[in-house]
Amino acid sequence: MATDNNTKSPEQQAEKSLLITMGIVVIAVAVVAIVGFLFLNHPDELVEGQVEGTTVRVSGKLPGRVVDFYVQEGDTVHAGDTLVHIHSSVAEAQLIQAQAMEEVARAQNRKADAGTRIQIIQAAADLVTQAEAAVTITRKTYERMQNLYEEGVISEQKRDEAKAAYDAAVAAKATAESNLALAKAGAQKEDKESTAAMVQAAGGGVDQVKAVLADSYLTAPCDGTVDVIYPEAGELVSLGSPIMSLLKTDDRYIVFNVREELLNDLPMGKEIEVMVPALGKKRIKATIYYIRDMGNYATWQSTKSNGSWDSRTFEVKARPSDKVENLRPGMSIVYER
Repeated sequence: MATDNNTKSPEQQAEKSLLITMGIVVIAVAVVAIVGFLFLNHPDELVEGQVEGTTVRVSGKLPGRVVDFYVQEGDTVHAGDTLVHIHSSVAEAQLIQAQAMEEVARAQNRKADAGTRIQIIQAAADLVTQAEAAVTITRKTYERMQNLYEEGVISEQKRDEAKAAYDAAVAAKATAESNLALAKAGAQKEDKESTAAMVQAAGGGVDQVKAVLADSYLTAPCDGTVDVIYPEAGELVSLGSPIMSLLKTDDRYIVFNVREELLNDLPMGKEIEVMVPALGKKRIKATIYYIRDMGNYATWQSTKSNGSWDSRTFEVKARPSDKVENLRPGMSIVYER
C-alpha cells in the first residue's frame, strides 16, 4: 500500500503544537503589557499621606526624684488632672530657710513699730535728772564765786573755773534731754519703712520657693492621651526635663508630601475627599490649610537630559472638616485625584 506523503510524523505535530502555544503566550503577554500601560500605569492618580496630631510635652521647674506616676501610656486625661509627683529635698530646705528669714524680718519690724523699751526711756530720764542737779549745784557755786570775786577774796581764775563748770553742766543737761526725747520717739520713720521692706522681700522669697514646690505635682495642660512617659519612677530629673508627652484630643490633621506638578490640584482652602484604610476605607472631607516647600533636600532629580525638569516636593496639610471618631496619628490616608 502506498504511503500518504501528507501524513505528518508525531514529532512534527508536537513541534507545531509548541509553536502555536508559544505564539499564544507571546500574544497574551503583549496584550497584558498594553492593557497595563494604558490603564494601570498611573502613579500620580493616588497620593498617600498620614494622620498627625499635636504633641504637648509636660515638664517642670523642679529638679528632683520622680516619686509616683498617676497615669499610664495610653490613658485619656483632662486639663488639670494630676500626672506625676516629683520630690525635691533641696527645694524643701530652701523653703524652711526662706520662712526663717521672713520671721527674722518680721521680728525686726515689730521691734521698730514697738518703739524703745521702757527701761531705756527710764535710764534716759534719770540722766536728765542728774544733769539738772549738776546744773543747780554748779550755778550756786558760780554765784558764790562771783560774789567772792567782787569782794576781792578770790582770783579771777577761780571765778572763771566755776563759770566753765556751770556752762558744762548746762550743756550736759541739754544732751540728756535730747536723748530722752529720742528714746520716747522710738525708731525713725525711715527705719520703720526699711524693716517693712525687709518683711516684704522675705515674703517674696517664700512665695518663690512655694511656687517651685507647687510644680512638684505636674498636671495636664490640656485634654489628650498620654503618648510617651520618659523617666521611670525613682529616677532623678533635672530642671525642665520632659516627663511625658500628650497627644491633644481634638487636634488631628493630614500631611501629604507631593511633587510640585500636583499642587494645581491641591490649592489652599480646597476641600478634598480622602480615604482612611484603617477605618474600613471610610471617606472623609478635609480642607487644605497649609502648603510649604520642603527644601532642596526633597527635590526629585530629572534622569533625562532633555524633555524633563527637576521637581520640588511640597508639604501639604489638611484638617478634617468634621470630627472623625477613632482617627489616630499614624493612620494612612489616600487621596484619589
